[in-house]
Amino acid sequence: MDGLLLESDALKPLYRDLEALYESAKTCTKCRLASTRTNFVFGEGNPSAKLVVIGEAPGADEDAQGRPFVGRSGQLLDKILVAVGFRREDVFICNILKCRPPQNRNPLQDEIACCLPWLQRQLDLIEPRMLLLLGRVAANTLLGNTLSLGAMRGRILGWNRFECVVTYHPAALLRNPNWKRGCWEDVQLMRRHYDALEGTLNKP
Repeated sequence: MDGLLLESDALKPLYRDLEALYESAKTCTKCRLASTRTNFVFGEGNPSAKLVVIGEAPGADEDAQGRPFVGRSGQLLDKILVAVGFRREDVFICNILKCRPPQNRNPLQDEIACCLPWLQRQLDLIEPRMLLLLGRVAANTLLGNTLSLGAMRGRILGWNRFECVVTYHPAALLRNPNWKRGCWEDVQLMRRHYDALEGTLNKP
């Protein structure tokens, strides 16, 4: 992980805003996924968002459109965000990987190693206070552990300078609707902590 962050540090002088970063990243060929993707899925939303939502990787709909979370799971994510007072355009939404793995398989470690510096630089430029991590793969990757989703949910976790909340990936909720109550509890926790952080930021 430290090597990935060092590579991100090397990117800092090169890209002063998200648009410049996107223009360089969109033609990335660092891993095998460049040869199978339809579109590079950079992410979208508020470039100054205080909350960044991070999933695992683009799926078929995202690969086709070049946008994150636009299929059924994206529609559910939008509803989850609205339920705790966020519009899609208030936050920034992206994934660990910027290209779809074939058949939506889990990301491989060398693919993560190639892609994570792009995500780190996105976070450097956006400067959020909180991250909402969707699913075990995204959470394990960023938090650097092998814990189960259940072991990571229900509390505030730290990664670098960011405070993180872990919850179910919307695609998992579509397969298992009985997990929605747990997700609701997670995003309520996230909203309370977000408001507390913003209150601290805004104090004179």
